[in-house]
Amino acid sequence: MTNFNIITIFPKIFESYFSESIIKRAQDERKIKINIHNLRDWTEDKHRTVDDTPYGGGAGMILKVEPIYKSVKSIKNNETARVILFSAKGKKYTQSDAERLSEYDNLILICGRYEGVDERVAEHIADEEISIGDYVLTGGEIPAMILVDSIARLLPGVLKNPKSLEEESFSKISAHGGPASGWQNSFIEYPQYTKPENFKGWKAPKVLLSGNHKEIEKWKEKRFKKS
Repeated sequence: MTNFNIITIFPKIFESYFSESIIKRAQDERKIKINIHNLRDWTEDKHRTVDDTPYGGGAGMILKVEPIYKSVKSIKNNETARVILFSAKGKKYTQSDAERLSEYDNLILICGRYEGVDERVAEHIADEEISIGDYVLTGGEIPAMILVDSIARLLPGVLKNPKSLEEESFSKISAHGGPASGWQNSFIEYPQYTKPENFKGWKAPKVLLSGNHKEIEKWKEKRFKKS
């Protein structure tokens, strides 16, 4: 079972998304465990302060290093875990990262907020920094949900039809092997259609309705796109 430990100052954000669909079923079937930790639980002042003004001046507030250090140390509790900080300057997250991280039994995800996180978290606490794109979000909670979702579906038994993973976009090897020579790059999945065959004059490709599996496979191969 893979354990996801998410450190946040807004724990309720995750309730809806993680209580539906495949992620809920994966938890019910004990394929994954998601623990949401309130960073304020590791503060000691009466206001449960987790942020402060940055040294040298600047707009906004910065999450402090002390409560993050204490939370990670407590959650690890002598266990091995991969610690990830969501950061705008982090490495761009890809399907390859999801596949790599799916090999870990324990992941600790640190959700930043406000203007950022004390840089000592990146330097001394996190094992890596991850960004989900070249844009700014109000916090790391959405990236955390993306990471959990993308990793969980790769784990054995989470998807009821694991064969679907073979032909997904950004997978390393297509089920068809790509062109005759074969290629090992990731790809964008071929277009797909379902009923009705004709909607407002927009028709599904005839070859997909032909029943000729050889021609259908050729059609799919031609439409794989390298990413």
